[in-house]
Amino acid sequence: MKKVFIDGSAGTTGLRIHERISARNDLSLITLPEKERKDNRSRARAINAADVVFLCLPDEAARQALTLCENPDTVILDTSTAHRTDPRFAYGFPELSDEHAERVKGAKRIAVPGCHASGYIALVRPLVQAGLIAKSEKLTCFSLTGYSGGGKKMIAQYTSDTAGALRAPRQYALGQSHKHLPEMRAQTGLDCDPVFCPIVGDFYAGMEVTVALHAADPTLADRIREVYRTLYPADGIVHYTDRTDGDGDGFLSAEAYGGRDDMEISVCGNAQRILLLARYDNLGKGASGAAVECMNIVLGCDPAKGLTCCPADGGR
Repeated sequence: MKKVFIDGSAGTTGLRIHERISARNDLSLITLPEKERKDNRSRARAINAADVVFLCLPDEAARQALTLCENPDTVILDTSTAHRTDPRFAYGFPELSDEHAERVKGAKRIAVPGCHASGYIALVRPLVQAGLIAKSEKLTCFSLTGYSGGGKKMIAQYTSDTAGALRAPRQYALGQSHKHLPEMRAQTGLDCDPVFCPIVGDFYAGMEVTVALHAADPTLADRIREVYRTLYPADGIVHYTDRTDGDGDGFLSAEAYGGRDDMEISVCGNAQRILLLARYDNLGKGASGAAVECMNIVLGCDPAKGLTCCPADGGR
C-alpha cells in the first residue's frame, strides 16, 4: 500500500485531495497532529516517509518544502505556481501529448497546472502544434470561475455576504499580471501572453474558459474540431463534445462541471468567428482532480481512479 502525505491539507485544494485519498483502500494517508502541521521536523519525517507528497501550499512554502525531501524515491506533486515553468518538473497535464504523459509517468517532481491555465492551454496548444494558430498570434482569453478558486478567504467572503454585495460577477487581474500567464505562454508555444480577463462569479465551483478566433478560412472551425476530436476522445478525462447551441438553450453554464474532475472541450461560432470553450471545475481538473490524476499515472493506476467524471458526457 502506497503512503501519501498532503502538506497543506487544511487548504481548499488539500481538503479535496484528502477526500479523494481517504475513500481509497489502496492508499494510506500520513497525517500530522494539528500542533505539528507547521513544524519542519515533523513535516520532513512525513515527506520522507511517503511514496507520494502533495504540496498544497503558497509558492514560497512549496519551495521550502522541497528542501525537506531527502528520499530520492518520494514523488512530489506541487499544486502551487512555484514550479510550473521549471524544466526540472513535469507539467501535469498528460492529455496534451504523448510526451507530457510519459514525463508524468516517470517523474519524481510534477507541477500541477493552474486552474485558468488548464483550459487555455488545452484549447490553444493543440492548434499551435497543428499549425492552425500561428506562434505569433495575439489572443484574448476570458475565464469565468466559481469563488472557491480564491481559497478559504474568498469562500468566507462570499458565504457571509448577506447583503448581496458580491452578487454580480467581478473581473480581476486588471493589470494583466496574473500568475498563470507564464505557464500559459510556455505550454502553448506562443510568442506572447494572451490578454487575460478572469472573472469570478457568485457560485461555488466551476470554470468556463473562452478563446475567440477570427477565421479567414471558412473551414477552420471544422479543422479545429477534428484536432480536438482526435486528441481528446469521448472516453477521456478531457473530452471533446460537439456543441453548437450551448446546453441546448443558447446558453453555456460555467457551473455545469462543478464537483467533477473531467474537462469538456467544444467549439461554437460560425465560419467567420469561432469560440473555443473549455468547461471544468476549478477545484477538479483545475486543481485537486488533476493532482490525483497525475498520482494515479505515476502509481500505474487508471488515471481516472477515485475521480468523479460523468459517463454521459464521455468521462468515467
